[in-house]
Amino acid sequence: MASLNLNHIYKVYPNGVKAVNDFCMDIEDKEFIVFVGPSGCGKSTTLRMIAGLEEITAGELKIGDAVVNDMEPKDRDIAMVFQNYALYPHMTVYDNMAFSLKLRKMPKEEIDRRVKEAANILGITEYLDRKPKAMSGGQRQRVALGRAIVREPKVFLLDEPLSNLDAKLRTTMRAEISKLHRKLQTTFIYVTHDQVEAMTMGNRIVVMKDGFVQQIDSPRNLYAFPCNKFVAGFIGTPQMNFFAGKLKLVQDKVIVTLDGTPVKAEVPVDYFRKVDRSYLDGEKPVTFGLRAEHISADPDKYEYKAQCRVSHFEELGTDCQIYADFNTESETTVAESPTKVIAKAAAGEQFASDEVITVSMDLSKLHLFDAETEVTLAPSIPESVALPCKVAKNKLDFAGGTLELPAAASAADGEYLLTVPVGSLSFGGLLEGTFDREENINGVRLIHIAAGNRILFAIQEDKEKTYKQGEKIKFALDPKKISLTDKDGNKVVCALAEDNKLDGKVAKQKVQVLGEDGKRKKELLFSLLTSEATFPCSYSIGMRLVAGGGQNVFNKNLEFVFTPYQVHIAEEGIAANVNRVLDYGAESFAECTVGETTVYVSVEKDFNAKEVKLSLDTDNIVIIEKEHQIRLV
Repeated sequence: MASLNLNHIYKVYPNGVKAVNDFCMDIEDKEFIVFVGPSGCGKSTTLRMIAGLEEITAGELKIGDAVVNDMEPKDRDIAMVFQNYALYPHMTVYDNMAFSLKLRKMPKEEIDRRVKEAANILGITEYLDRKPKAMSGGQRQRVALGRAIVREPKVFLLDEPLSNLDAKLRTTMRAEISKLHRKLQTTFIYVTHDQVEAMTMGNRIVVMKDGFVQQIDSPRNLYAFPCNKFVAGFIGTPQMNFFAGKLKLVQDKVIVTLDGTPVKAEVPVDYFRKVDRSYLDGEKPVTFGLRAEHISADPDKYEYKAQCRVSHFEELGTDCQIYADFNTESETTVAESPTKVIAKAAAGEQFASDEVITVSMDLSKLHLFDAETEVTLAPSIPESVALPCKVAKNKLDFAGGTLELPAAASAADGEYLLTVPVGSLSFGGLLEGTFDREENINGVRLIHIAAGNRILFAIQEDKEKTYKQGEKIKFALDPKKISLTDKDGNKVVCALAEDNKLDGKVAKQKVQVLGEDGKRKKELLFSLLTSEATFPCSYSIGMRLVAGGGQNVFNKNLEFVFTPYQVHIAEEGIAANVNRVLDYGAESFAECTVGETTVYVSVEKDFNAKEVKLSLDTDNIVIIEKEHQIRLV
């Protein structure tokens, strides 16, 4: 049994096509992981890289504790089940299942035990003497699974194994594979384009599109908290309804309007507690998403009502799907209309074409997406909260509390919009709020803190700490992470940049060293070159650069990315001019100029130099190949 670690995995073909882009994931032992997405999204390519059938362009793949990038497929202790079964037609089921064990010269008694045990698990004992042509598709798929089981691998890889089966058999085999996973208690990685298979089988699901991972989450969270419009539309049957519209905040209500329709509803502002309030101005376009099960032909089922014109309906036995249009005057077909809607009705109900009906909607289940980027406006864990504040005599007054601003975050007296990243809040401190509620999001405890008339969010790292409704909570803000925006939209206080970036190259040289045996030998040394300075880097990092960039990596333009804590003032290194020192109270940072690039460096409180030399912590920085934007280290 084994866990897997995919650390910044890329696949770039010689023609420059990037099939897999920066794939990062930790897969725990015994997990059932499903890769899902449309054709060409990179899911099978990722699976083949894990199997060793595709070379990894860049990144590090671990199975257990071993890095397997350069390991042969046969040595990775994995077993793969293919879409087309790949059975030997001239061999019996028994021989097909035993073939790989015979190649390993395993004792006959052990081969016999494993084959019969696998056949018993899969219910194909009576077919061991048959040849594949005398078996059904489902039976052949079981044989392909059995051939993988007998190897007793650390990891099972399944590449769309059910796509050749009919619908009924697919449903049966889905259940069989899930049952097999529970019996074998090992790691399964399953690739499919069918979101129903993904939702019903996986402990976690990886949704991919165009080589990029869109979201990794549990089936329930994917359904309830899609990170963007693509995931929202891909997960769920029928597809989520999408509408263009606007939101207008009026006191403690938000007016929801759908463009091109008379639909308008007033909903509590609490429905939008995780949404950036700049989207509630009545002007900024948003995309609404609402699933069919939250729109009912029963006008009394939910609070909010609207009229729509029926195009047609589908009787499904358990319920009925209505295809309609919120624009009752629309002359376009439902398929073309931007205001089309799919609603649910009870089984047996009848509707006439062009009939205008009243539907009710559960707007507490409304999803919101940015109209341009299509990213969700209400993520399960918000990035930040923006709220109005005042500054007077260098004191920040917001959400019912007051904070003394350090010199680096000072602002003139006036009214501002304060942006508070979730990561800037910590427990303990001088500010006070009230415990409102707690969410458990994949093991992360997200605490909702009522402060004034707004809700702030903080992540509680202490697993033992509990709160009662209405309990007072002390919290603090990290001043280097907040920002202030004036009424004209100008940022007067910016958060400290988390990353610095410098262009550079990697070099190598062979040197002679004296070995432990007293003999001279050649050793390969690597170094990083940037801003006319040279820094030695470890052999392991040098080899990862070569593995990801090839031998031509020494001619490629690279980008070094590092935090203010990964660069230090030193006697030798990069020449830099100090523009100013940012004093955040507990911490200070020097704002330096290297050429035309600004670099921030963590410094001591009494630092006051004007010119410095900077040294990089080369063991921890990120290195990116600029041409293809590939993270090499």
